[in-house]
Amino acid sequence: MKFLGIELDEDKIPRHVGIIMDGNGRWAQKRGLPRIFGHKAGAKTVKLITETSVKLGIKCLSLFAFSTENWQRPKDEIKNLFKLLRNYIKKEENNLLKNNIKVLISGDISKLDEVTRNMLKKLEEKLKNNTGLILNLCINYSGRSEIINAVNKILNSGIKKIDEEKFEKFLYTKDLPELDFLIRTSGELRISNFMLWQLAYTELYFTKTLWPDFTPEEFVLAIKDFQNRERRFGRIPE
Repeated sequence: MKFLGIELDEDKIPRHVGIIMDGNGRWAQKRGLPRIFGHKAGAKTVKLITETSVKLGIKCLSLFAFSTENWQRPKDEIKNLFKLLRNYIKKEENNLLKNNIKVLISGDISKLDEVTRNMLKKLEEKLKNNTGLILNLCINYSGRSEIINAVNKILNSGIKKIDEEKFEKFLYTKDLPELDFLIRTSGELRISNFMLWQLAYTELYFTKTLWPDFTPEEFVLAIKDFQNRERRFGRIPE
């Protein structure tokens, strides 16, 4: 298949792609603008990459939208981030429904303000029967906290012995495909507490492009790079 002029193997499209969407603040600062303008530009990129994922036939797109560590940012920036999230929901929920996209929320949203929390729950409910792309929004998310929460749930359940398959049923991602491919924008070479359990055999891709400048074309080139890798999962080449 050819997409945006780039040849892809449609049998090797990753089922589950995660993205650490980094660089919004630096994008704005480079232009002499307040950081919120970078987040607004980044929201437009979310829409473009989501639409591209649908067209490529990706099953799940996990976006690291807000980490537990992000609470350390200035209060005004946090307030504006969640206002932007609410505006995104209002503007896009009908498009998400029309495009058969299902939304899941990963993270502890009990820490969010009531209005935002209720909007997220209603969005999940409205789209729960959709069967296309799963858009997994990771909000107030921490990979370490996810693992600790899973352990506590297991202890509370009274289970005495656990294996990997059983353990995964207590994670936010229990109903999602394996994470095949992780992209991080902005040039940072770390995973920043994102999906620590799920990343065991994930292919990693780092780009210096800031998130607001991450185009569908670059996304497809990243998928092309993924397709050129040999995934052995501990085996030796035959």
